[in-house]
Amino acid sequence: MGIGIGVGLAEFPFSNADAFWEWVELCEALGIDSVWQTDRLISSEPYLEVMSVMAALAGRTKRLKFGMNVASVGQRDPVVLAKECATIDVLSNGRLLPAFGIGSPAGAYWDATGRVFKGIGKRSDEALDVIARLWREEHVTYEGEFYQLKDATISPRPVQKRLPFWIGGSSKPAIRRTARIGTGWLAGRETPAEVASVVAAIKQAVKEAGRTIDEDHYGASFHYRFGSWNEDVAERQGREFTARSPGKDPRDHLAVGDAGDIIGRIEDYIGAGIAKFVLRPIGSDDAEIMAQTRLLADEVLPAFADRPFP
Repeated sequence: MGIGIGVGLAEFPFSNADAFWEWVELCEALGIDSVWQTDRLISSEPYLEVMSVMAALAGRTKRLKFGMNVASVGQRDPVVLAKECATIDVLSNGRLLPAFGIGSPAGAYWDATGRVFKGIGKRSDEALDVIARLWREEHVTYEGEFYQLKDATISPRPVQKRLPFWIGGSSKPAIRRTARIGTGWLAGRETPAEVASVVAAIKQAVKEAGRTIDEDHYGASFHYRFGSWNEDVAERQGREFTARSPGKDPRDHLAVGDAGDIIGRIEDYIGAGIAKFVLRPIGSDDAEIMAQTRLLADEVLPAFADRPFP
């Protein structure tokens, strides 16, 4: 068991596709563990579609792992999603890191499509059951309220015999969902203190469910910047965070400063039971995103190289 640090994208920060691929190649060259893409189907801000990104990364990279942070299973057909994940895992020789959530109730998707968020938890639970069974079973018959299958098979199934099944969300239903079916848990905007209580609750629920989740399969994500809070780009990121999370101080969630500040924030999360990280660079243009990624690899990753999880 060890500490793993990957990098992620929320909004698409690059000027064009060439810059994105240059960044991906940089991540692979620098030895970064994994690349993660946030999921938004409907948004006025630029977001890449998460499953398309996973497929593209499978063909463009050789070593990097990659994951969804997190795919909104409540907004997708579970059979299609199961097939997409299996195909991508096969074509990448087992480098996919699937992670699922139900989607935000405040997301533009619901208004735009006319679908309702109410009841999406139960629908998502059924979808997750369908996905998990299609990955591991030869023939699947399923009779749910929302989904029905009869003698369904997907082939080829994933290369990873125990394909990761990370769950996002910190609500009580999300905790139960993780304990019931997850192989890991990935935090959203929670602080280390908030994460600690969720991890403890999941561990208790897992025990009650008679299951196990590896101790180093709890993750967190946050934005970081080598720089100062006085910089325009950091202030803008802080305002965007506040707009999405009213009443929360961005300084409790974003790490801005020098290497010591970023390492310190990671250590805080490790103390709360977190071993896997998705860090999102804050930058105003292509060059800054590249520079921030290099600084992370040069000044932060060595502090956790080959370090076992407590």
